[in-house]
Amino acid sequence: MTDAASPAPAVSLELRDIVQEYPAADGQGVNRVVDGLSLNFDRPGINMLLGPSGCGKSTVLRMMGGVRPIGVTTPTSGEVLLDGQPCHGAHDDAVMVFQRYANRPDLNVRENVAFPFRLALWRKRVPVAEARERVDRLLEAVGLADKQALLPSQLSGGQNQRVALARALVLEPRILLMDEPFGALDAQTREEMQRLLVELYNRRPCLVVFVTHDVTEALVLGDRVIVMSSSPAGIADDFSIAEPRPRSATWQRTTEKTRLEERVLSHLHQAGARGQVRVTL
Repeated sequence: MTDAASPAPAVSLELRDIVQEYPAADGQGVNRVVDGLSLNFDRPGINMLLGPSGCGKSTVLRMMGGVRPIGVTTPTSGEVLLDGQPCHGAHDDAVMVFQRYANRPDLNVRENVAFPFRLALWRKRVPVAEARERVDRLLEAVGLADKQALLPSQLSGGQNQRVALARALVLEPRILLMDEPFGALDAQTREEMQRLLVELYNRRPCLVVFVTHDVTEALVLGDRVIVMSSSPAGIADDFSIAEPRPRSATWQRTTEKTRLEERVLSHLHQAGARGQVRVTL
């Protein structure tokens, strides 16, 4: 993290013909939640993933990070490829940020951001002085340098999410996976976090895959917007947005933005997502 943009790391992530099934609740047969889904990400960018609740967005996101539930074959069939090689488990190239920010309540802000460097893998990879410098830079970048001695209980929800975002980015991941990270925040704080994400991304681009229910959030942040269908999940739409970020309030009132919003909402409504999606006014 520096004031000047860092070179974007090369990255390739592919989901090829993914099928995911889980045992049915009654013990009879299986439920197929993802059916033949294929996605390819071959460069840094902010990729927004939308779909109805329960359509498999989080399942797909966790596959990208190599997260495998105990006792379930994931994926049931198909492949996850990282840099062209099959990915069969958790890998160090991806870091995840969730809506529940999971900050350690017994650690202060600085200790939470620096926590990954307590782990043997990252202690070995990153020298102590560099780890300290990264933490300093991230705390400054997310506006918490003056609050680094506070505990999570002394912070607002938005500040806690800044801590979680800093803890993810301090590892300088090639892949950042975000599962509705701003969904529980109020509108003003959500907009502040969206701006912060763009600022941090501009300083050090990486491959971001961001799950959201907010159509406006997807259109304001995304280089690419992917809309999932449901029952079982597939890809209903996949398009790019050329408008440079930050996308102004003027752009958000354009016919282009309105057309894209209607396009996404049409797919979501067809998939039965009424009442499960949000458009920020």
